[in-house]
Amino acid sequence: MPAPISRMKHALRPSQYAVLVTIMLTASVGDTLLSRGMAQVGQVDLHHLGLLWHALFNPFVISGIVLLIGFFASYMTALSWADLTFVMPATAFGYVVLALLSRFWLHEHLSVYRWAGIFLIVCAVGFVAGGPSRTEEPASHHELDVMDSGAGR
Repeated sequence: MPAPISRMKHALRPSQYAVLVTIMLTASVGDTLLSRGMAQVGQVDLHHLGLLWHALFNPFVISGIVLLIGFFASYMTALSWADLTFVMPATAFGYVVLALLSRFWLHEHLSVYRWAGIFLIVCAVGFVAGGPSRTEEPASHHELDVMDSGAGR
């Protein structure tokens, strides 16, 4: 019988934290590099599809694609040991990283509404991440004894 949620313990190893940080950074920096590269290439539409081929030789686009391949590899790794409903919220701080890179590196204007939206997303992470997932394991018998002895206080 599975342990109740209150008797579950957090079971992430340092390497798993590193995977989550890698997901956040590779996605944010990769998207930012793609944006910068495509701004240099120009607007692509049905009449100018050849610009997509030209974009593949832009160093910012190439770097962005490489980082996004790293993102997908890290993302698949995380999904192999955690639920999607844990991985997505755990990496939501990437929205803040992306906003900061967009503001200070790409010099984009972020309205108060966008900052408020990012703030709400980050705050909501706790609600979504609070449920059980495959990343949690039942506490050991020793930890259960400690928890039970503290409950009588």
